[in-house]
Amino acid sequence: MTVRDRLWLWCHPAGSHNGIYGVPRDSRITPVEACCYLDIKNAIMVRYHDYGPFPPYDQYALPLRALDRVVWSVVGASGQTDDDTRQAVLDLAGRMPNLTGVMMDDFFKGHAPDGSLLTALTLDELREMRGQLRLADRTLDLWVVLYSHEMDDAVQEYLALSDVVSFWTWKSEDLNHPESNFARFEQVAAKQRKVLGCYLWDYGNKQPMPLDLMKQQCEFGLAALKAGRIEGMIFLASCVCDIELDTVEWVSGWIAEMGEETIS
Repeated sequence: MTVRDRLWLWCHPAGSHNGIYGVPRDSRITPVEACCYLDIKNAIMVRYHDYGPFPPYDQYALPLRALDRVVWSVVGASGQTDDDTRQAVLDLAGRMPNLTGVMMDDFFKGHAPDGSLLTALTLDELREMRGQLRLADRTLDLWVVLYSHEMDDAVQEYLALSDVVSFWTWKSEDLNHPESNFARFEQVAAKQRKVLGCYLWDYGNKQPMPLDLMKQQCEFGLAALKAGRIEGMIFLASCVCDIELDTVEWVSGWIAEMGEETIS
């Protein structure tokens, strides 16, 4: 396996972030175009509010057949989900051999006034869905998003039902101490496979991601890959890859330079 084999691009339909989060220009790039631009072979396709994608998914999925691996959201941005959406993704998986997993975005939704954890799915719903991931020819991985500000013990019983946990730092200033944050993540998600999420835009502050922090994320991620602490890295998002961000251009060069390094 190479570094490139372990890289993923977080994808939304074209234009999903136009006019929001301070993004300075409109984007027209599609998920597969963005994967080609960065030379990334694995994609995570995630519903983004009114931009979709919406079922039936087959026409959205057709270009993604060219990629090595695809993960598709059963819980979209802001924790959007419903029975029909989840079933449509599972049905698509039966017709899409390179669909290897399902993603739960923004799964943890804060706390109720009584202190209880709010989630996109209950534990019972999560167990039921997990039981549907075994297909005739493979079993899909269950992925979930976890932010650095969500690492309390209450999340662990939900993570225990997941296969892969992707770790995200919402505001760029919190990237200044990657080792301490990640060490806490390793404690909270001790038994799950881990993937490091890297934002190409500082969504939390609605401004460009500082290039030095982008470089630091990639250096930390590469070291963690080589050490076996993570099994992959995700770059977010496809829909800012054509607006000439310094981070996108630097990551493109970094992948070209490091992509063929072997990871044991």
